[in-house]
Amino acid sequence: MADERCDVSKIITTFLLNICRLPPQVRDELRQRDVEAAAHCAVLADKHPVDNEESEFIPLITGSVAEFYIEPMLPLVGDIDVMFHFSTQLAVPRRHPPPTQLPAKFHNYVKVVDIIDSHFPGYVYLELRYLLTHCTRDGKRNYTVYDVGLNDRYYYSNEICKSDMAVTHGPARFTDSSQASNLSIDAVQCIRCLSWPPQAADWTSRHKNYGWPDSAALDRVVSNGCDVVAVAHRQCRQHEWMGELQWRLSFSRAEIVLINSWMPLQQVAYRLLRYFIKTEQLTYSADNSDAGTMSNYHIKTLMLWACELKSTSWWTENLNLVKICVELLQTLAVWLSDTRCPHHFINNCNLLDKSFNVGSAASKLMSLDEEYFLTWLMKNYIGQCAQLCPAYILRLFDDVSSSVKLQNAVTEIVRWRFDTSLLDMW
Repeated sequence: MADERCDVSKIITTFLLNICRLPPQVRDELRQRDVEAAAHCAVLADKHPVDNEESEFIPLITGSVAEFYIEPMLPLVGDIDVMFHFSTQLAVPRRHPPPTQLPAKFHNYVKVVDIIDSHFPGYVYLELRYLLTHCTRDGKRNYTVYDVGLNDRYYYSNEICKSDMAVTHGPARFTDSSQASNLSIDAVQCIRCLSWPPQAADWTSRHKNYGWPDSAALDRVVSNGCDVVAVAHRQCRQHEWMGELQWRLSFSRAEIVLINSWMPLQQVAYRLLRYFIKTEQLTYSADNSDAGTMSNYHIKTLMLWACELKSTSWWTENLNLVKICVELLQTLAVWLSDTRCPHHFINNCNLLDKSFNVGSAASKLMSLDEEYFLTWLMKNYIGQCAQLCPAYILRLFDDVSSSVKLQNAVTEIVRWRFDTSLLDMW
């Protein structure tokens, strides 16, 4: 029985790796997704803040569109994530000297805010500090310190990112694009920080036991800096002034670089975990309460830690995606049970707290084993892939009672997908 399960796991592993296109080509859904993302970035770039007609939005495509370089058979992207910041605003670490040079997209006049820690790791306040002006003579930036007294300190409110034109949810502004496509736009306004924040300094110096990320990826992450998004900590959102003045450090730029440096099988594993969590509805609250629930970001954090703490041989020797996913989900179960999800970049930052309603998800994941996950894959993943195929392939799944029959059935899916790939290319 164990040998049979092992054979099935290997068949499914090979199947999952073979049905992913690498790199993505011109499949209609993918092309539509990327074109829409670029188009909405262009729309944002043509807009101006309400209170400053000379300023512009500078957009960046983030989320799944930017992170994944593989294209699985079952799409996972439900919306397009875009971050954008003003060309007239910039954040710098506290007591950090103002930059003398900025990227060309920034305005001639730029307000600079200091990033000041709050009592919650990863959450900060922004205090207005400098005004940068462009010097045409040498191309460098001059600066003026805002002259404010201790009682007149000006902190940026996260309310400035709210808009009447979109539905606000956390830091995101949802823009309805239903008339153009089935994908919604999840737009997040932020303030750009060109420096790697000291709050994450330990990440760069932390010893990487297995060489991931390598020095090139690490240097690229640090050189990209970070962003600050307008959302307060869950425990502070109802507070009179903390709910309005707190911001959160965002590492979306770093995550794009790191996830694109993964091996294909790591990207496949990440997609499987997200698909499993979504299908099993583990990110939803059964009682519709305001308590926090597990999100895709917890899965992303799990994978980032696994890529850093697991050796290459753990991933590749006796390659078995079923076993890999089950072990990762069991680690997640322990995290949820302990109400502990350590931030990948910031020490002492826990992405879970007692207000999260994750007990049922933890219980379900605790009981998870390879046999259950195999059954789920057959029904909810491979079965869904078969539904996309012609009827003669779908009929093969009427009887997959042996590993030989399963092998024949999934081989036909892979062959059909390869044939359609060539047709799409043509």
